Amino acid sequence: MTAHDPLASGLDLRGKRVTLLGLGTRGGGLGVARYLAAKGAEVTVTDRRTAAELTEPLGELAGLPIRFVLGGHEERDFTPDGADLVVRNPGVPRRAPLLELARGHGIPVEMEMSLFFRACPAPIVGVTGTKGKTTVSMLIREMLRGTYPDVVVAGNMGISALDQLPRLRREVPVVIEVSSWQLESLIEHGLAPHVAVLTTIAEDHLNTYDGFADYAATKRGIARHQRRGDWLVVNRDDPEAWRAGEAAEATVVPFGDGVGGGDGAWRAENALVWRWRGAEHRWPLPSSPALAGGHGARNALAAIAAAMLAGASAESIGDGLRGFRGVKDRMERVAEIDGVVFINDTTATAPIAAVAALNALAGMTGRIHLLTGGADKGLDPGPLAEAVARHRVLAYLFDGTATPALAAALGSRGVGARGPFMSMADAVSTAREEAAPGDVILLSPGCASFGLFRDEFDRGEQFRLAVATRQADGATSEGLACFTRGEELE
Repeated sequence: MTAHDPLASGLDLRGKRVTLLGLGTRGGGLGVARYLAAKGAEVTVTDRRTAAELTEPLGELAGLPIRFVLGGHEERDFTPDGADLVVRNPGVPRRAPLLELARGHGIPVEMEMSLFFRACPAPIVGVTGTKGKTTVSMLIREMLRGTYPDVVVAGNMGISALDQLPRLRREVPVVIEVSSWQLESLIEHGLAPHVAVLTTIAEDHLNTYDGFADYAATKRGIARHQRRGDWLVVNRDDPEAWRAGEAAEATVVPFGDGVGGGDGAWRAENALVWRWRGAEHRWPLPSSPALAGGHGARNALAAIAAAMLAGASAESIGDGLRGFRGVKDRMERVAEIDGVVFINDTTATAPIAAVAALNALAGMTGRIHLLTGGADKGLDPGPLAEAVARHRVLAYLFDGTATPALAAALGSRGVGARGPFMSMADAVSTAREEAAPGDVILLSPGCASFGLFRDEFDRGEQFRLAVATRQADGATSEGLACFTRGEELE
């Protein structure tokens, strides 16, 4: 059975003892718990956090027949004495001792995404990559809406895929954003989307993988179990991503810069081009800042290819390009105060992502004031320091384990930096005092958020709050100019 088999019905969970390891706070764990209970499983939810730390998600599950083990774990729940199946939250490392204990006893380990792929009745468009996957996923949805008004997007953006199952129909594709951790379970269980999109592969999450080769292979794994009749949309300009097509059974569909003679999605001088089997369609380069620069154009090309293969019309593609205003927490224009624009790109958690933001804005604005730094993921800060120096960016550093190395990399290139700052409010206030009309204050940290912030979404929310406080303190505002936020959101 392929992952997009319309007869898919999922695992039979009635009466099965299922342990969910990690409830989480961003929707996925809640969706799994609700799904398991609805399917008649005997559910145990276990999390090292206490009930006081999980008040909100526990409230969402009140009244369901679920046993909770909080503030720690019980080994029995990962052995045949207590479990027939274990489901892990993406935040739990794949080789966590309790998971190894379960596997050692022959107990299968699933994740939300593998459960969803087994049960999904609709053809799945799966999107992954180091950068751009949320933007591409949301843009594909916009492009499909003209053809499929009820199209659903979910996955690694704070929207539980399992919660969406009742909304899905066999004839309407569903768009799923997939993280590297979620891919681990798809690879393990031989699952894959009907249309797979691989945007880019660059260094990220090296603190949780056995080096870059391991991480890159996991990203390419989105295509590993595709079959004939499936499609692999892949970045022709990214050698690591392009390797996914070397042994693919699916039909490989390239996208990238330069219009050659082949099929695929290509960027011409002033247009985006889709060429397929003798037919060609063109659309003007998008004007939205959310799709600015070379990276934005490649995101648009990836979305065009996936949407066309999923059944969108050329007219629907054009409508989607014109109407797209970006995604919350990703190059999100939050406000303009006294001529200074504030942009929230908090989900840029790797140096390469922050570099893409700087490249997109350079030349379009005055000086860029970059809020950067944070927690270490084992990544080289050199490329970010190079971009800061090249574009004459002013840097404001958050305190964190990655910040000393970033400060050293900046210093070796003759770039001074403000900070480190212990709060978002202080960083925003200092940047605002130094910014002039026409400048941009950009939150694009290039690092993980843990330490000062709960997660990257909390970091973005604190940025919005700090900007709102500046407005409330009496700054003359030209109005809040937020991009469309879409659904609650790598």
